[in-house]
Amino acid sequence: MKSQVVTDTKEITELYRNLSLFPSLKRADVGPVITSQYGGKYSNIYTEWSQRDLERSENVSFCRQYIVFHDDKSVVFSGTSGNCTEVKGELLSKDSPSGAMKAVIRDTDVKGEKKYFLEIWSKNIKVKSINLTALNKHGRVYEDAQFGCLVWSHSETHLLYVAEKKRPKTESFFQTKSPELTSATDEDTMRASKEEVVKGEQFLFQEDWGEALVNKSTPVLCVLDIEGDNVSVLEGVPEHISPGQAFWAPGDTGVVFVGWSHEPFRLGLTYCPNRRSSLFYVDLTGGKCEQLSSGTAAVFSPRLSPDHCRIAYLECSVYGPHMQCFKLCLYDWYTKKTSVVVDVVKRPQEDGFTGIYCSQLSPQCWSNDSQRIILSCAQRSRKALLMVDISTGNVTSLTSNSDICDCSLLTIERDLMVVSCSSPNLPPCLRVGFLPAIDSEEPVEWVTLEDSQPLPDIDWKILTFTPPADQDNAQYPGLDFEALLIKPKEPKEGEKLPLIVVPHGGPHSVIVAEWSLSCAVLSKMGFASLLVNYRGSIGYGQDSILSLPGNVGTQDVKDVQFAVESVLTSDEFDPQNVSVVGGSHGGFLACHLIGLYPTFYKSCTARNPVTNLVSMVGSTDIPDWCVVEAGFDYASDCLPDAAVYKQMLDVSPIKHIQNVRTPVLLTLGEDDKRVPNKQGIEYYRALKAKQVPARLLWYPENNHSLSKVDAEADGFMNIALWIIQHMSQ
Repeated sequence: MKSQVVTDTKEITELYRNLSLFPSLKRADVGPVITSQYGGKYSNIYTEWSQRDLERSENVSFCRQYIVFHDDKSVVFSGTSGNCTEVKGELLSKDSPSGAMKAVIRDTDVKGEKKYFLEIWSKNIKVKSINLTALNKHGRVYEDAQFGCLVWSHSETHLLYVAEKKRPKTESFFQTKSPELTSATDEDTMRASKEEVVKGEQFLFQEDWGEALVNKSTPVLCVLDIEGDNVSVLEGVPEHISPGQAFWAPGDTGVVFVGWSHEPFRLGLTYCPNRRSSLFYVDLTGGKCEQLSSGTAAVFSPRLSPDHCRIAYLECSVYGPHMQCFKLCLYDWYTKKTSVVVDVVKRPQEDGFTGIYCSQLSPQCWSNDSQRIILSCAQRSRKALLMVDISTGNVTSLTSNSDICDCSLLTIERDLMVVSCSSPNLPPCLRVGFLPAIDSEEPVEWVTLEDSQPLPDIDWKILTFTPPADQDNAQYPGLDFEALLIKPKEPKEGEKLPLIVVPHGGPHSVIVAEWSLSCAVLSKMGFASLLVNYRGSIGYGQDSILSLPGNVGTQDVKDVQFAVESVLTSDEFDPQNVSVVGGSHGGFLACHLIGLYPTFYKSCTARNPVTNLVSMVGSTDIPDWCVVEAGFDYASDCLPDAAVYKQMLDVSPIKHIQNVRTPVLLTLGEDDKRVPNKQGIEYYRALKAKQVPARLLWYPENNHSLSKVDAEADGFMNIALWIIQHMSQ
């Protein structure tokens, strides 16, 4: 029987508009404990949210505050404190440890020129506004999660942040000074005239850190002396190191930071924590820099314990798969010894723990007694909240009995946890709860601060698949995988649901059972979505990850197809109306599927897809990805030989272009440095040459994620209409 899918453009637009109103949580901070005149204790919780504004074509940030009365072990009463307020112009902000002051870094246009200001607020007064640009000590301030930070010293007298290294002024060999400049008295002009000028280097190539870190090349650590309004750039950091993720050492004696090696050249860092890096300490008095961790691994996300005795951080191997199962390590500040608290997990353990897969720890992740670390990461197709006992290494799930499948820790302060929770049919909500005592077996008592209503007409479940014997991996046998099925809860009687297959990118990433705007809209339209976590996804043990390099284009493709064919054995779905949608490596898989199963899929959408590893390896910010996923070891000083190039081509979707019959929609970001848009153009031209129906959408000022509000919305509408256009009637 025909499916009853919403096909009217206005109806689809309205569905998208309504569901895009649900905001997501970005951040939370817990204020100091205040004792009321009646003896009750309470804390203020500051949260920042993000919401799509389709009219303004931007993500709008707003803050909302809550008040929580508690007795240090349970929440007694909670409520909102005022209405929402939009946050504008803030790059970074941070309350001081005592809560008495707040620091804000802004970028502001002054007479058409971007300038950076650092503000200090106390109570209801902006006590300082420092023009960082005018101080001329550095370039742009880093606000990203990879390098950026804004950290108060423990004494609350200094602030630490990261910025681009100041570059000398350059000019042409033929530049001559104008008479006006020689007699100028303007302060800025005088300062500029005194700057060192380098001739002939205005076109010198400045290598950056790749996708989402464009024009970020050489970060430096900057310290503001609040009293003296003076900024200094820390000396002592090795020249071959790019510092970031910094914080003050115990006693404010120096700064601890992660340093990434940028020799012999920089590789893309975003979503690639496996870059050679170490933990460093630079002394403020002598400028001496000391390496605290091994120089043979990749380390990131260091966090100082409340008692200032230990630094927790994550570690993985250099190169290999970009995302791996990580080690949780501890560096003891006083004994100078490093220990591994949680090691790499090859296969899921008996208690279900599959390993640590978060690329970042929460900014505050320690329990108040400095004996436990709280983190949230994928455990198969769910994101769990985990507690790690640092003395035993035992890992306990704090959400194992929860009805929520995605639980993300925003912060923990004095054992009060603030989390964001969601499910495929539940938009994000805000909850708080106290961490139980270390010897307690009591569950966390969660209290909802900001609720969201479930969407009753959306159903979902997690499916588990065991590959057939002929598809088992000989080196890593016995691995299973999962898929998330999201669909209308009660289809009309006799109606068969059209199926949209969505393999994730990466390939070493995962789709967890969380709120997804696109899947929710598609479900409301009458589609079922199958999101496949094929072997090689994170969250299933290191063996699953290692099973895929060398087998891309076969193992992952067969896993997706096996999952689809297994689901189609149910009479609930229409085997004549199956489409595939994928981005990045998901686009790689989508293009493979239509080449290997040319009559199976009614339509294909590929978002910034990998189509040819041979043409990609010399133009991407992650050339190591092409080499490793093709099955070879990567080394920066080794160029691929003929055998490597042949294997790269053999595993690429372009290899099967002659078989493709399925109509293809390509959506490409103009500024994509991860999978350069020429990959999609190459595939588009090959389709046109074969007279296969093809359409290409080009999104200016969008990178690999295609996540700007207008591009995301336009992309969704075009994808939905493309699927509808090519459905069997």
